[in-house]
Amino acid sequence: MLIDSHCHLDFPDFAAELDAVVQRARDAGIGRMVTISTRVRKHAQVLAIAEKFSDVFCSVGTHPHHAHEELDIDAAALVAIAQHPKVVAIGEAGLDYHYDNSPRDAQEQGLRQHIAAARETGLPLVIHSREADADMARILTEETGKGAFPAVLHCFTGGRELAFTAVELGHYVSFTGIVTFKNSQVLREIAAALPAERVLVETDAPYLAPLPYRGKRNEPSYVVETAKMLAQTRGVTSDDMARQTTENFYRLFRKVPRELGGTARTVA
Repeated sequence: MLIDSHCHLDFPDFAAELDAVVQRARDAGIGRMVTISTRVRKHAQVLAIAEKFSDVFCSVGTHPHHAHEELDIDAAALVAIAQHPKVVAIGEAGLDYHYDNSPRDAQEQGLRQHIAAARETGLPLVIHSREADADMARILTEETGKGAFPAVLHCFTGGRELAFTAVELGHYVSFTGIVTFKNSQVLREIAAALPAERVLVETDAPYLAPLPYRGKRNEPSYVVETAKMLAQTRGVTSDDMARQTTENFYRLFRKVPRELGGTARTVA
């Protein structure tokens, strides 16, 4: 079994065939999917999808692109929404200096609010970090000094220093189809060097489809190709990679039940 720890099933790209997309994932051996929130004010749409499918869960949070639009949504509001049994993570939140769609101070303020919510709930923070390695490492280090919190650097494309800083702080690093691209050798070297117990896989669908689907709309079933490349990169079997990343997922996303139909675990 594999798990797609990060996708966006509420995006319009999937509206016409959502049931088929989820079924293809199941047929490919994807046991769980986490559809990720990008705007708290539109969270109802994300939650509705998680409630529709027993094997789909969701997060609550504000993407850095929209940080300035939702600064009034504080940690307490995130914590309240996160009480729903299908909400298993906080985010995605973080820093995006590639597009700078939101002022950088607003991005940092939003990120720290999400960290506070992750710390209080014990739910993992899903971190978006693009071209912001130094500031991200600084913030994670500062905030860990205030109290530990679980987190994952999703769709990792940063440098080795940020990856290992995150691991040293107790966090995880997740890889998308980018790791399969021919020009991603440096990223593969980072993936190969990380501790096995800190690696996750995801699609970030509908974006970043892995080879051989590059250029097409991505979907959760394609996480198989990303896991296959990670297995080759790390010198293990695909079965071993599936087992390891699945165990890592449940260790981090501990509110997700291992058995469907069971009750989601309570977090501190």
